[in-house]
Amino acid sequence: MLRKINHENMGRSNLGWLRSIFHFSFAEYYNPNNINFGMLRVINDDLVAPGTGFDLHPHQNMEIISYVVGGELTHGDSMGNKSTITRGHVQYMSAGTGVYHSEQNLADQPLRFLQIWIIPDKTGYTPSYGDYRFEWNDRHNQWLHMVSSKAGDAPIKINQDMNVYALELEKDKEISFLVAAGRQAYMVQVEGRSAVNGVELGTRDALEIVEEDIQIKASETTHVVILEMKKIAE
Repeated sequence: MLRKINHENMGRSNLGWLRSIFHFSFAEYYNPNNINFGMLRVINDDLVAPGTGFDLHPHQNMEIISYVVGGELTHGDSMGNKSTITRGHVQYMSAGTGVYHSEQNLADQPLRFLQIWIIPDKTGYTPSYGDYRFEWNDRHNQWLHMVSSKAGDAPIKINQDMNVYALELEKDKEISFLVAAGRQAYMVQVEGRSAVNGVELGTRDALEIVEEDIQIKASETTHVVILEMKKIAE
């Protein structure tokens, strides 16, 4: 089963310094029929103006992944971590029993990143943070496996049965992705255009995939992120 979500129908917010597209209910955007997709709770496509950002604020019992599309993202937290990542890099935080963090754009250009929240497999984990600077070419015409469960083999491991992949596919090239029985996936068309099993996707569109293998063909150079997970009862 495939279901396309047009970005024009997603939630939106414009605070001046921050423009956001909400894939799921968040902040002032509330839709009782669009709270989550399995254990995937939040994907916010955030555009942050230079010299601004999210000041120190709390999180608890959530696995948080930030994927930078463009610009620079600077993280700080109450555990003493501070780092800056750029295009194609990932930071991840297990909020667990509670942590404060900030996310700032200290550069002179806009920052675009995907803010992803995943419900953990249980509450009460000890908070932790890390980041990973993936090489851009590692996703060129091939799947880059960035995130997995603690039992998986990706460089980033989180407290949930979730796999996150990135891909940059050249125009007219094709690639497959398997979504097995008992599994589902959420695809974000980050940049470019593609056709997935004949379904046309443009920049910032999304696709829900349930127990169906897909074939992606790039209509132009295309950049996607897929979150693949165990199917759970809604």
